[in-house]
Amino acid sequence: MLLRIRTVVAAAMLTVAAYATAVEMNGHPTTYVVQKGDTLWDISARFLKKPWLWPEIWQANPQVANPHLIYPGDVLSLAYLDRVVARQDAGPRQEAPITGIPLSQVEPFLKDLSVVDRIDHLPYVAGLEDNRLRATSGQLAYVHGLDGAAVGQRYAVVRPTVRYALPKPSEDLDASGRTTPGSGNLWKDFTVPNKRPHQQLGYELAKVNVGTIMRLPSGKVDVATLALQGTGDGREVRVGDRLVPVEATPYDLQFFPHVPAPGTDGLDVRVLAVADMLLSGGARDVIALSAGSAQGVDNGTVFSLWRQGSHVKHVMKVPNSSQMDDSRVDGYNRLTMPDEYAAHAMVFRTFDNVSYALVMEGIKPVLVGYNARHPDATE
Repeated sequence: MLLRIRTVVAAAMLTVAAYATAVEMNGHPTTYVVQKGDTLWDISARFLKKPWLWPEIWQANPQVANPHLIYPGDVLSLAYLDRVVARQDAGPRQEAPITGIPLSQVEPFLKDLSVVDRIDHLPYVAGLEDNRLRATSGQLAYVHGLDGAAVGQRYAVVRPTVRYALPKPSEDLDASGRTTPGSGNLWKDFTVPNKRPHQQLGYELAKVNVGTIMRLPSGKVDVATLALQGTGDGREVRVGDRLVPVEATPYDLQFFPHVPAPGTDGLDVRVLAVADMLLSGGARDVIALSAGSAQGVDNGTVFSLWRQGSHVKHVMKVPNSSQMDDSRVDGYNRLTMPDEYAAHAMVFRTFDNVSYALVMEGIKPVLVGYNARHPDATE
């Protein structure tokens, strides 16, 4: 149960007060019974103004085997001991543990999308049954490059759709995985120049179907036969689609909000794309960030997202100047505006140099090119 502050000795009260100030609690904390459908982010926000500080105050009761797993029916409270800690009284444990964010909002990005460093080595669909232009579940696809495959092995048919890179955040790909001429011009013109050198970050692959190997190349036949057995979601397989093995557990289901690892300090991390949007998104939209596991980003990492301050013409100094009123780079006779906070986002899937994050809360839209910083950043 929640211990009242007045029962704590004066010295402990000073310690608690200092720590409570650091974690910025939401009013007077009360006990809370976890409900089905809750998320760890929402529960953390009930106690703290900064949900990403939850791991710093967490302390489970001895009978709780895994302090990071919280179940519907568990009773949570804040206890004032030698410092502020969160406590957990185990409930009936008849439901699955809660997650950091609603899985329904990110499920397509967990199940159907991935990012890889390169695609030129992947096996690809060379032809389709009856020489079709498109194929779907119940039909056959003929695949080239499946060296070492076995009959009965399952593969996902995927389509490269976007190439992520810096300084041009994203480029659309055609059916063969080549960049579409002229794509990415909008992003190149829009985004603020960054300190990182030109770098290819990865290719995004969208799952189209799944299938099972029925026959391997033999004799004069150069291709393997893949029986398509997808869920029938309307996507059709076409020549040029790539294949990757089906993984048993390709993604996490538990996300615990926390501050970035120390090694990520000083990184120039940018918003590469906003899902299903051309330029901007808001709360509960998915974004792609230009950092991943290679930079120390893991699932649950929380970033704050910032609009970089523009550089405006010094109109009082050069009123008749012909230079543009607003620029994204500094220059002669320009004044630099401050950066502006937009929102917080939490990473839920990481790849080598790219990660997906869900915008959790904010005060203004998030745009491609915005900078991702420590969640406690103030400027």
